[in-house]
Amino acid sequence: MITNDNKKLAQWAMEFALKNGCQASRVTIYNGTNSSFEIRDMKIDRLTQASESSLVIHLFVDGRYGSFSTNRLDKGELEKFIRNGIDSTRYLAEDKARTLPDPALYYKGEGSGLGLYDSRFDSIQPDDKKDLAMNVCGEIMDKDPRIISSTSSYGDEKSFSYMVASNGFEGENATSAYTLVASASIRGEGDAHPESYWYESSLFYDSLIKDGIGAKALERVIRKLGQKKVASGKYTMVVDNMNSSRLLSPIISAIYGSSIQQKNSFLLDKLNQKVIGDNITIIDEPHIQKARGARYFDGEGVATKRLPVFENGVLKTYYIDIYNANKLATAPTISGPSILTMQMGNRDVEGLIASVNKGILVTGFNGGNSNSSTGDFSYGVEGFVIENGKLTQPISEMNITGNMLTLWSNLIEAGNDFRDLSSWRIPSLAFEGVDFSGI
Repeated sequence: MITNDNKKLAQWAMEFALKNGCQASRVTIYNGTNSSFEIRDMKIDRLTQASESSLVIHLFVDGRYGSFSTNRLDKGELEKFIRNGIDSTRYLAEDKARTLPDPALYYKGEGSGLGLYDSRFDSIQPDDKKDLAMNVCGEIMDKDPRIISSTSSYGDEKSFSYMVASNGFEGENATSAYTLVASASIRGEGDAHPESYWYESSLFYDSLIKDGIGAKALERVIRKLGQKKVASGKYTMVVDNMNSSRLLSPIISAIYGSSIQQKNSFLLDKLNQKVIGDNITIIDEPHIQKARGARYFDGEGVATKRLPVFENGVLKTYYIDIYNANKLATAPTISGPSILTMQMGNRDVEGLIASVNKGILVTGFNGGNSNSSTGDFSYGVEGFVIENGKLTQPISEMNITGNMLTLWSNLIEAGNDFRDLSSWRIPSLAFEGVDFSGI
């Protein structure tokens, strides 16, 4: 936890900076703990445990800006650290766009807490953590003669932060998380060694799914046996909920203030225009209780709020932080997304597959890129051919190409099966007319 002494230290550091030449300052103190157990073939491969505390100070000096961090939290050492930071900042180029937010934008303590921290965290015993990882690995080990290796891991972390700014902000956060991961590789045809994985994660130990993870990873890798390319062409593409966010990422990146300010975005000057399919509504919902990504304020202290991103295909906002808002001479919104929620349909991935006569289910991406200026993309993919609503041939070493705006304008249906392991709650998706290149 961030103690009162740590809070007083952050406040002191901020005031010390102001007394020694800063016109404004923001200070954040972090502390946290994490541990992990990694298992390979039912033997402990590695275990780690770490605790860390650090202080980050942002200095605004004579129209210049510098950011400095240290894990040495002794006042005597901090005095020298801050003075040196101020002196160093004076060597930097003037940048008047670097300012603290207008105090009117700050979070002011509204809300009753988001419930992101598990009070049980410190009571979980190391033997229990190890046993969980061992059990996951045991769901793979010796279950099939073709298995080359089986690995698993347990990881947890807790983190706390306290932030104070010289123009009136004060706020703190506390979060926890637990994760179990399994992966398996098996002997395929010839030199092929297919691999796959599965994982579960939760903010709370009691709600962490602890069984079936290794079995799922093994099931996924066995399904890959016999992968090959199939004929090039336009196919209906279904993307499972493990990978659907990969296709949303270039769209979100294109609406960041940095991309807009640098004119490096295929969504430049598209605000309040229909740019993707009218069946797509995406909302930023930052205040969902006990949800990964929930927050009352961003890294600058600006208060979060429910924010429509796309409404029926119409772009409704850019993510503009204070710096880029000043550069663009426009109003800031928020520095980035909190929890992205997507309007969903009525079927899970199996239902989407059943609706496809001829298509490809994508279960993984293998490299590739998207052009941030044009939205053109090319990705390597693996997955399965869909024929008459059934999965048939496993595929790999194929590519999809196209344009992000065209792709998202051709969304047929969104599923109802998002995983809440991520702050991007994107379900399985089905697109029509996607270009696949194979043989």
